[in-house]
Amino acid sequence: MLRDQLPEWSLTDVEYPRDSTIADLFKQQAALTPDSIAVIYKEKQLSYHELDRRSTCLACYLRTLGVKAETLVGVSLRRSENLLVSLLGILKAGGAYVPLDPSHPKERLDFVINDSEMSVILASAETRAFLPDDLSGVAVVNVEDGVTVEETRLLEEGTSTSHNLAYGMYTSGSTGQPKGVMVEHCNVVNFFIGMDKAIGKDPGVWLAVTSFAFDISALELLWTLTRGFTVVLLGDDGHASLADSISRQKVTHLQMTPSLARVLMLDPQAPSALGGLKKILLGGETVPAAIIRDIRRSFQGELYNMYGPTETTIWSTTYQVETPGTTVPIGKPIANTQIFLVDEMLNPVKVGDPGELLIAGEGVARGYLHQPELTAERFITVPAISAKRLYRTGDLARIAADGNLEFLGRGDYQVKLRGHRIELGEVEAALELCPGVCQAVVVAREDREGDMRLVAYVVTNQTGATEPGILRSMLEKKLPEIMVPSSFAFLSAIPLTENGKIDRKALLTLPVGGSQSITESSREAAGSFSEMERIVARVWQEALGAPVGDLNENFFDLGAHSLTVAEVQSKLQSTLGREVSLVDLFQYTTVRSLARHLSATKVADSATQGAARAQRRRLARQV
Repeated sequence: MLRDQLPEWSLTDVEYPRDSTIADLFKQQAALTPDSIAVIYKEKQLSYHELDRRSTCLACYLRTLGVKAETLVGVSLRRSENLLVSLLGILKAGGAYVPLDPSHPKERLDFVINDSEMSVILASAETRAFLPDDLSGVAVVNVEDGVTVEETRLLEEGTSTSHNLAYGMYTSGSTGQPKGVMVEHCNVVNFFIGMDKAIGKDPGVWLAVTSFAFDISALELLWTLTRGFTVVLLGDDGHASLADSISRQKVTHLQMTPSLARVLMLDPQAPSALGGLKKILLGGETVPAAIIRDIRRSFQGELYNMYGPTETTIWSTTYQVETPGTTVPIGKPIANTQIFLVDEMLNPVKVGDPGELLIAGEGVARGYLHQPELTAERFITVPAISAKRLYRTGDLARIAADGNLEFLGRGDYQVKLRGHRIELGEVEAALELCPGVCQAVVVAREDREGDMRLVAYVVTNQTGATEPGILRSMLEKKLPEIMVPSSFAFLSAIPLTENGKIDRKALLTLPVGGSQSITESSREAAGSFSEMERIVARVWQEALGAPVGDLNENFFDLGAHSLTVAEVQSKLQSTLGREVSLVDLFQYTTVRSLARHLSATKVADSATQGAARAQRRRLARQV
């Protein structure tokens, strides 16, 4: 299907500054609005001038360490003003940044460091401890110490061009190891123009909530700073309420996954917080219609559903959601992007028929680092369809009569979980390396709408570990938290179809976890229990969507994850009428321990309040 045969909605040609880099665009914006606030993190603020100055200073220092075009620089930092200084400093020096998420296991970080052949890592005193111990040949720079090189002449030569790398983003790989997606400046600059056209570029206040190890963070952290926004960074410490931050900082723009949106809507402050927003972007996973209905009760601004794989630079299609429906389309392609739907033989399908989604255009990335065979497999050319390179997404979709794309799921064993792309094969490979595991199959189960979780079905030998907690601790040393299954089921054999293939549909029908309710099993195991234990048990059962089998059973062994904890925090605060710390929820991980802690802090709070009232009465009598 050549250009003159493309449907009207796929004719997206737009001029863009194809010779510019991200650093060029930021410097232009900093010159236009030097005194405007660029970044807010807690009590700290940086103007565009100060952010420009500090990032240039860091860039000059990086040049003395040999950073230039095509140099990959690791970044191991929490969200803070130093993160933005670091990203811009790397880009100004000509290098490309590679996220090293401090929450990922050292074994995984070690793979990324070695695979990318990075020689420089930017870190802090805290995050250095999360990096592998042996970093011989790698310069680790503590960005909190600051750098003093001011020789801007070092930046005059050898910086990057639009066809050099801007970042390398490692995603889950079906072979058992993550793969590095190499994205060039021209890909990102075109994406920026696409967002200008799709959602508008009038600046406001953007609350950045996404980990920078997730590619959509480039919209929050970089597109914004080339358009004059104020970027408010939500801290990683878990103490800040999302709804409270939106209200307090007068946020106008917010991007989040549907999973995070579900947690936000549980906050009693959410309705008032959403009322002040102008634009909300949802993406990273399928958007349930129920989430749209919940948001629309309080939010009347512009609401968008976004879709796009890392290999085609963040978002490739957008859809502005007006009214809730039974499904939410992923919309139409952004600037300089073309969409094709094909059958197994790569022939175009008819309008309305399902097909694999192929993406062409200026957003298509260079490919995978050090993996030419995989690059050739996923980045293809089909002259009968397009003269440009196409990326095979593996996603299934269909085109509705109005030209909007409807997402139909995956054609393989890749899933999206809380915005993160996960190859189930990588999880299975890690499981089968655990002592005693003969076979492992991992599936994604959606026991409640919009609440996806990973479940591992495992066959072990007699000498193997058959306790979920043991397997989980082994996996946590190899995989990020998001990729560790929530539940484990031990089978004598994996069910097969008549053709001898794994019967994944049969696995989804098998029960997972305990079958007793908390009130039944806990009464047997621990006798009568307190009112606080009843409250904690009820809230956790609602959040997990599954029974809690015992007062002393660890929530994380039952499938809890970070978003579940946030949901529990919101519900407990609403039920108890007081603050509950996220830190405490990660520390007290059973019904009994959490209930005891909450009861003790309630007594302490009451004592403190009583003493304060007594003090006020004494002062009143003195007056």
